[in-house]
Formats: sequence, C-alpha cells, structure tokens
Amino acid sequence: MVTLTVTLSEEEWAQLKEKSEYYRVAPEELLRVSLEELLSRPDEAFQQAMAYVLTKNAELYRRLAKT
Repeated sequence: MVTLTVTLSEEEWAQLKEKSEYYRVAPEELLRVSLEELLSRPDEAFQQAMAYVLTKNAELYRRLAKT
C-alpha cells in the first residue's frame, strides 16, 4: 500500500470537508473512493469507440435481435 500527501488550498479543503460531512465519511475516505471511481472508469477514447460501433451497427443488432 502507498501513502500519498496531497496539497490543497484552504478553499479546496473547505469544499472537501463540506462534501465529506454531507456524505458522512472522513475526507480521506471520500478522496480514496473518488480516486477508485476515477481509475475504474473506461477512458474517453474507449467510450467514444464503443459508441461509434454501437451506432454504426444499430440496424444489424436490431435485425439479429428479431431472430
């Protein structure tokens, strides 16, 4: 496991504290979960390629679904 040190402005720290209080978690936990979410998302290029393929082949998929 790796430990990171993050530098935040006073305003960013206030926003983080406000959000963490809203979700009733520690600020550190909110950052950890947010980072996990960011890292688990497919990247934008993959999403664009997937959308292109689905759009391009929509009619084929409709015909295949009928059989």
